[in-house]
Amino acid sequence: MTNNHYQETWDLEIFFPGGSNSLEFQNHLAEIETEVHTFSLLVQSFEQTGVLDKQKEELLQIINRFELVVKKVRQAGAFVSCLEAQNVEDKGASILRGRVTELSANFQNVLTQLDQKLAHYKDEEWKTLFAGSNLEELYFVLSERRTSALEKLSEQSEMLINKLSIDGYHGFGQMYDTIVGSIQIPYVEENKKQMLSVGQAANKFSDSSRDVRKAVFTEWEKAWNSQGNLLAKTLNHLAGFRLNVYKMRGWDTFLKEPLDINRMQENTLMTMWKVIGNNKKPFVQFLERKATLLGLEKLSWYDLDAPLGKVQSKMTYQEGADFIINQFAQFGPEMSSFAQKAFDEKWIEAEDRKGKRPGGFHTYFPESQQSRIFMTYSGTPSNVSTLAHELGHGFHTYAMRDVHTLNRNYAMNVAETASTFAEMIVSDAALKTAKTDEEKLALLEDKIQRSVALLMNIHARFIFETNFYKERQNGIVSKERLDELMLDAQKEAYGEALEEYHPTFWGSKLHFYITSVPFYNFPYTFGFLFSLGIYAKALEEGANYEEKYIALLKDTASMTVEELAIKHLHVDLTKEDFWENAIKLCIADVEEFLALTVK
Repeated sequence: MTNNHYQETWDLEIFFPGGSNSLEFQNHLAEIETEVHTFSLLVQSFEQTGVLDKQKEELLQIINRFELVVKKVRQAGAFVSCLEAQNVEDKGASILRGRVTELSANFQNVLTQLDQKLAHYKDEEWKTLFAGSNLEELYFVLSERRTSALEKLSEQSEMLINKLSIDGYHGFGQMYDTIVGSIQIPYVEENKKQMLSVGQAANKFSDSSRDVRKAVFTEWEKAWNSQGNLLAKTLNHLAGFRLNVYKMRGWDTFLKEPLDINRMQENTLMTMWKVIGNNKKPFVQFLERKATLLGLEKLSWYDLDAPLGKVQSKMTYQEGADFIINQFAQFGPEMSSFAQKAFDEKWIEAEDRKGKRPGGFHTYFPESQQSRIFMTYSGTPSNVSTLAHELGHGFHTYAMRDVHTLNRNYAMNVAETASTFAEMIVSDAALKTAKTDEEKLALLEDKIQRSVALLMNIHARFIFETNFYKERQNGIVSKERLDELMLDAQKEAYGEALEEYHPTFWGSKLHFYITSVPFYNFPYTFGFLFSLGIYAKALEEGANYEEKYIALLKDTASMTVEELAIKHLHVDLTKEDFWENAIKLCIADVEEFLALTVK
């Protein structure tokens, strides 16, 4: 059914009533503690000798318990993430985060024990264990765990790392959240001074007034600079913890973990960046043309998201929701009905208010089989795209609802494929339905700006992080040096196209401080370009493609990305051709933009 009024705040009460004071959630945490203990006993009693059928039966019991516990842990983690995001001053949520982190670490310790036991099997024994058993569908993911264990330290050492990471590694990630929660950006509107949260201030960078953007950016830089030494300490210690763990394991590159997590080869990653580096010129031309249209010699950082023209099209939350639902329907009924459900059942927190965390995310409650989406919606085309993007993440988990829980742990790069695919459906539709040339140009510019973000901004993040980790191997990197590294990375990635840059970006960007995934950057670009390949197929095949798309999504956590591309797209990701063809689609948008703006 269609609802004429969608609520802009989400419903968390359905999971655990009472927010951070929920008794039901306390009971849930107690259940996790009990279940982790039971799981631990099962793993400890598992022997890799004796009758093969008995080993298969015991391993199946362990996997069933593993599935039960992981759902409970993820349910708890999702709930606390939502509490923290909706109110950065919720001290109760911060306390709960510590408890969930501790329980997760305990669970991870048991998994470490399990992985070490799996590593005891010789290759032939391992294959025999799966032959003709109910475990066959889990061969890839369990083999992945076994291989990972073989590349790590002893069970005791890895358990110690997990324990120390609670107050060390993850502690520094949480420290960042605390710092950001305390930052407020002063802003004057109609002679009245107000204090904006980081999220509210970030939305001002797409304001049509350059005076507004510049004023906010000036205060923005001041705010991050004022916390610079503390942020530099936090980033250095977080990276130092990682590098020391890698060194102890004998890993010779800091890219090993992010590549393994994303199930991709270094060759694929470097081929992608090489092709991007060779194709910067059209995007530099776009930035130059945009500067001209805005009456500027050169763009500055705070102009990147500036709309063209004085009047920017706005969509209310209701209009944005209906537009997304209708455009998803052009692709397929499953995607559309999922979006309708998300709006109707209050799965989305979109209200524009103080006290919220910046940015947007999707999270999943596996026990309830429901998603939750977080963002701050102010009606810009970019907001509509973000909403579609996060719904794309949600559809990914929805498409995998019948897949075994252990085969749903897809990596970030393919996660970004699904979200970007959804975003493309909506942005292309908006272009086609534009009522005037001015509106079409603004929407085309917004679409290209996302290409710039993924091919330039993300590239800058990758360059910065690579150079930072190289220097961090030799000692602490000062705040001033971090500023220099970021400035150099931005100049390289943007082809020297900007007047002013954002040297404190290493502090203002959350992704550098996320402990669950190191190098939280290149998967975005991979997902963007990979989704272009899928989108081209969808356009070619029309309404019948949704079923094939769902089949691809179901496979995203049970093979490498190279295997996924060969199976579903018949392409080799280690070759430049695929990436060249993907970028050509982005360049075509730029060429259309340049043609429309010739004076």
